[in-house]
Parts: sequence; structure tokens; C-alpha cells
Amino acid sequence: RTASAYEIWREEYLTQVAVAWVLGCVFVRFLEDNRLIEPPRLAGPGERLQRAKDEHTLFFQQHPKLSDRDYLEAVFGDMARLPGAGELFDQRHNPLWAVAISGDAARELLAFWQRIDPATGALAHDFRDQEWRTRFLGDLYQDLSEAAREKYALWQTPEFVEEFILDRTLTPAVDEFGFAQVRMIDPTCGSGHFLLGGFRRLFGLWLGHEPGSNPRVLAQRALDQVYGVDVNPFAAAIARFRLLIAALKESGVEQLKDAPAFRIHVATGDSLLH
Repeated sequence: RTASAYEIWREEYLTQVAVAWVLGCVFVRFLEDNRLIEPPRLAGPGERLQRAKDEHTLFFQQHPKLSDRDYLEAVFGDMARLPGAGELFDQRHNPLWAVAISGDAARELLAFWQRIDPATGALAHDFRDQEWRTRFLGDLYQDLSEAAREKYALWQTPEFVEEFILDRTLTPAVDEFGFAQVRMIDPTCGSGHFLLGGFRRLFGLWLGHEPGSNPRVLAQRALDQVYGVDVNPFAAAIARFRLLIAALKESGVEQLKDAPAFRIHVATGDSLLH
């Protein structure tokens, strides 16, 4: 599988695991702050921060011998059981389950999300966004690990480049074959910019042709036309999460527990192997 020395392979693997712990928290925080999950369990603006701390206290009243690592694992385990979130958080797909962090590290991670900005008195990391925009995850993707950024050439695709390329690839394909027949694949999808752009365009076409249809059904049709692959596991995770949020938004879903189990076609793999 690898030509790297063991120590180099090990450090790269542990970096992937560490990133998975951070990303798992980012996904939960985004869902918490935009009220897609209840109650908040990591943090939240205003009174939601205290509610998250109360959930933490309740957990240790019930499990006094466990650590903050167990608390985070319980949060992630509950997330894995929600519709559409299984492949983001379950033990088969998420490397965070492969290597546990210490209880002290988990406590520091929780403290990071609950940190108050002394200049404003507000929560330092607030993910509220009425439009549920996730492009910031692309910045996070390229900044999480300098070694991974250099190895995988992690650089954001500017939005105008994304639109330019889709205008000259997806649009002509739709014109030639019809929007209902087109499928697209990004073999190096990164954090999913082209996948998101393709999904939005295809969903808009479905909605324009079938305005009376259930938007959840139309969202799944558009998702079934968009495929992505990336060699980097946390790139694939971000792309999958972004597609999930886009599908929830277009479907009018306000709580993740009420969402359909959307099928999202993003895989971790090396597109050059074949």
C-alpha cells in the first residue's frame, strides 16, 4: 500500500485521525449553531452555551467514571444514528474511532469550542448562518495540516473558476443529453466545490421542470447525478457534509432527525489506480 517508511506512514495516519476529531467537532458545532440538532452538547451562542454545559454535567452525573473523551464519543455516536450522518460519523467511515485521544486532550478540545472572546464577551467560534454556507470548510480543509496541504496540493478553487468550468462542461452536457440523464464525477473533488455547484444547478433544473414535486425527492435525484472521489479522507468527509447541508437546505428540512436518509455519492480512493 505504501512506499513510505513506517514512521512517515504512522505520522500521516495519526494526522488523519487527529483531523477527524477536529472535523467531527466542526460538523457538530455547525449543526448545533444552525439548530439542525437539539440540544447543543459542545457549545453554542447565548444561552445555548449553558445548555451544552448542562448536557455535559448530566452525562457525568450518569457516568461518573468516564472522561471527556467518552463524552465526545457519545456525541459522535449519537450523530452516527441520525439520517444522512451515518457515513460521516460511524466506525466504518470515520478514522476518529481508530485511535482515541486522551481525556485531557478531549477536555482541551471542549474548552476550545466553549472559549469566550474577551473583547466581545461572545462565543469565539459562532457558526450561525441563515444561508447555511459551508465554503469556509474549504479554508479549514487546506489549513488543518501543512504536511497534508503540501502532499495533496490542498488549495481552494475560486468560485469564479468553479462557475467558469461548470459553464463549459456541465451546461453543454445538459444541453446535449438533457438534465435528467446527465451525471457528473469529480475524480479529485477536494472539499466539494464542483460537486456543490453541480448539485445546485441540477436541483434547480429539476425544480423548474417539476415545481409541484416533493423537494426532498428532487434533492435526491440531483444527489444521484453527482459523484466525487478524493484520495484524502478528510476531503471526502467535508464534501459529503457540504452536500448533506445543501440537500437539507433545498429540501426545507429544519431538523436533521426529520431528514430523509439522503444517499450521497462521495468516496475516498485514488482515481489513478485504474
